[in-house]
Amino acid sequence: MENIRFGTDGWRAVIAEGFTFDNVARVADATARVWLKEPTAGRRKRVVVGFDRRFLSDRFARTTAEVMTARGFEVLMSPAPLPTPALSLAVVEHEAVGGVMLTASHNPPRFNGFKVKAHFGGSADPALCQRIEACLELEVPAGEAREDAIEIHDFTTAHLRRLKQLVDFKLVAGSGLRFAHEALFGVGAGCFDRLLKGTSCRVTTLNATHDPFFGGINPEPVPANYSRSSAFLRKHPHDLCLVTDGDADRVGGMTGRGGALTTHAIIALLLRHLSVHRGLQGRVVKALTTTSMIDKMCADAGLPLVETGVGFKYIAAEMLKGGVLLGAEESGGIGFPGHIPERDGILAGLMLLEMLAVERRPLEKLLAGLERKYGPHRYARLDTHFPVERRAELMEACRNHPPAKLLNSPVEKVQSFDGVKYTARDGSWLMVRGSGTEPVLRIYAEAATEAGAARMVETGKRMARRICFS
Repeated sequence: MENIRFGTDGWRAVIAEGFTFDNVARVADATARVWLKEPTAGRRKRVVVGFDRRFLSDRFARTTAEVMTARGFEVLMSPAPLPTPALSLAVVEHEAVGGVMLTASHNPPRFNGFKVKAHFGGSADPALCQRIEACLELEVPAGEAREDAIEIHDFTTAHLRRLKQLVDFKLVAGSGLRFAHEALFGVGAGCFDRLLKGTSCRVTTLNATHDPFFGGINPEPVPANYSRSSAFLRKHPHDLCLVTDGDADRVGGMTGRGGALTTHAIIALLLRHLSVHRGLQGRVVKALTTTSMIDKMCADAGLPLVETGVGFKYIAAEMLKGGVLLGAEESGGIGFPGHIPERDGILAGLMLLEMLAVERRPLEKLLAGLERKYGPHRYARLDTHFPVERRAELMEACRNHPPAKLLNSPVEKVQSFDGVKYTARDGSWLMVRGSGTEPVLRIYAEAATEAGAARMVETGKRMARRICFS
């Protein structure tokens, strides 16, 4: 029997190898049984099901829906591929017990995935995922699937309508901004065209076709995937280019002339906009691997800062407590107040347009202003092979034997609740963390220079090598 395990955000596997119709049915049935055993007060016996543009995603979604009806659930199902945050919002608006999104997000085209959304619209927490895994071991007969219990429902229109309410849409509509969207062949394609139709904004959507192979790339918002759109922007300048991943819950970006924007820069720009222009207060929640510029900005503005483990589900847990101004993670997941406790790439794009409409200054000048005030922050990351069976040993060694210095600055803080992170007096930091599902070690670093960040990544590699070959 296939060993199915949930990772940072759901279960993912290679199509036709681990990700088969039989296994999807097993996971759907285990999820249904957990929801039946743990009914949520005030929620209907209803599940929302959606899917992305990947190969067979619509059929995997149909299988999921049929399994849910066999367990007695009413199912609302999308008629077409949709952004994950649209599915998440639908769970809340339709008072469902939960939702399932068939997507592998930014993974290579050969993968598909099964994301579970809790009743509050955010990703299922680790405890719920563990209970689903436990149920996979128990085979319990179900009833017959009921076609009459599946209702086809458009969730995207309601999502876009909601987003217009969360920004100053009148200001954006009259701004005359020229906006580009690199959709990476994912489900975000067309969303900004619909949102900004009939306004003074001019929208250019790049790589919008439905291609299950994503043009030969992994649909991840990283500079390595921007070459085609960057070349276009150099010839046809815009005010901003937003990039969304395969299921449009994460963001990256480019300047209007094709220069890559880091996710860290986008997060810092949005935090400044919310706190300075909107005058909002609240806790700022960031994953450990997010830029320390956010720490400096929070200290400057008197905003409480909370650091979480890697994975937006940890940020969502803080957002559910209330009083959060912004939630963000290094991979480009950003959550906003007044919305679901979920990352939303489309909303991030609209909020950046609102920022530009308020500022009336080029993006490059806004970025330069942040660096003048808080100093340069250069980030580096490396994913390298490391045996899963030796990960605990490495983490213990990293906790117990921290380096005395990073780039000649004394190490002043060691955090070890998700991997191990060292922070030096000058603000530079190094973090090592194992993948939740693969024999991969992730090494993250930030320093004032690119060369400094690269040197710290090499330090992380040496630490791992000492353990691996000892």
